[in-house]
Amino acid sequence: MSEMKAGAILSYLSLFITITIALTYTPIMLRLLGQSDFGLYALIGSVAAYFSVMDMGLGNAVVRYTARNKAIGDKGSEANLNGMFLILYTIIGLLTIIIGAIFLKMIDNIFGASLTVSELNKAKIMVVVLIVNFALSFPLSIFGSIMNAYEKFIIVKVVGITRSIMIPIITLSVLFLGYGPISMVVITTVINISCLLFNVFYCFKNLKINFYFGNLDFGLLKEILGYSSFIFLNIIVDQIYWNTDQFILGALTGTLSVAVYAIAMQFITIFKMFSTSISNLFLPRASAMVAKNASNEILTETMIKYGRVQYIIMSYVLSGFILFGYQFITIWAGDNYSNAYYIVLIVMIPLTIPLIQNFGISILQAKNLHGFRSIVYLIIAILNILISIPLVIKYDGIGSAVATGLSLILGHIIIINIYYNRKIGINIILFWKNILQMSIPAALALLTGFLINNFISESEVIYLTLN
Repeated sequence: MSEMKAGAILSYLSLFITITIALTYTPIMLRLLGQSDFGLYALIGSVAAYFSVMDMGLGNAVVRYTARNKAIGDKGSEANLNGMFLILYTIIGLLTIIIGAIFLKMIDNIFGASLTVSELNKAKIMVVVLIVNFALSFPLSIFGSIMNAYEKFIIVKVVGITRSIMIPIITLSVLFLGYGPISMVVITTVINISCLLFNVFYCFKNLKINFYFGNLDFGLLKEILGYSSFIFLNIIVDQIYWNTDQFILGALTGTLSVAVYAIAMQFITIFKMFSTSISNLFLPRASAMVAKNASNEILTETMIKYGRVQYIIMSYVLSGFILFGYQFITIWAGDNYSNAYYIVLIVMIPLTIPLIQNFGISILQAKNLHGFRSIVYLIIAILNILISIPLVIKYDGIGSAVATGLSLILGHIIIINIYYNRKIGINIILFWKNILQMSIPAALALLTGFLINNFISESEVIYLTLN
């Protein structure tokens, strides 16, 4: 079996493990931590997501340029490239320490009005651990990217799966002993650094890589930074969309609201996975079609074809959540998290549309027209923040979800569909005719589900099992 096929199989295995862990590990963790400590942990997790932005999209660049040098057998250029990337990542690691220290001094001002003194002290310790984690992780992460460039997909996926399994197992053991969120961050850091150090060992022992620091190619550096810029922009947009809400809630309302919103985001993340596990395969096909000058009609047909398949999957998941999500959340997480159901629906329903149009994104990337999308999404993401603040003050987590939902409708649906139609030449009207035709049986099935539910009077657990 080839590395790529095995890597694909392991990718789906990793997806299955991620979902399984989320559904089994989270409710146990919630009950061991309590809502307040879980909210604090989720809040610091949103801070960690912003530290990860400092990668600046360079990981993708390492894979692309290392693979290119490997293909032509230029070991000298590869060693120079490795040295350049290690210098860049070391600088980023040092910047992480500086920015982290500044943020540490600002914690009281940012969260002082919403967190207790005890929570603030815990938050400061957790941030210090995060700073150490990222300061070491950035320079070490180059080795994992090099392994991807060498197409060592099996070992990369095995390391990732091992990490995903070890963290919850060790964390639960420690939580049962009575430790709290600080221990969770420490465990994640230790396991993360250990996996990265394994990558270092593997690269030197098996791939025989070299580093050379004496010839910094500024022309190549400019090219790399240019290539990474739009990837970096997309990373920023993702962070604003999926992590800023928790940060705003933590600053304005406290850890309890963050806890509820974090549970909602777990379901949103799983929902997105059902789409992205397929969409990752689209770019090579789109690139080949564009390279062969495929007509707009063919591109439209292909987008409809993939969109229909994704719509079947996403509508099935969405309908199931609409029917059973409230009961599941109250049993799985507890009655205190029931508002997560409404937060999920407010975000999930508009999110479904861009998720079934992922082939359009692949067309944009293949035609090198994704810059417009990145800029529009950044503007919409900033608008999302501006709308979120007053809505959070008045409606808590529900208000934050409404802001995200409205932003999705404006940027990811209305503007981008107009762009697909006018700039790319995709027949969006035909696309939506096909989707709307499929929506009729989906709506009827959902209505039938509602009617059946109204006649079932069993206990919640039996109710969920029978359905």
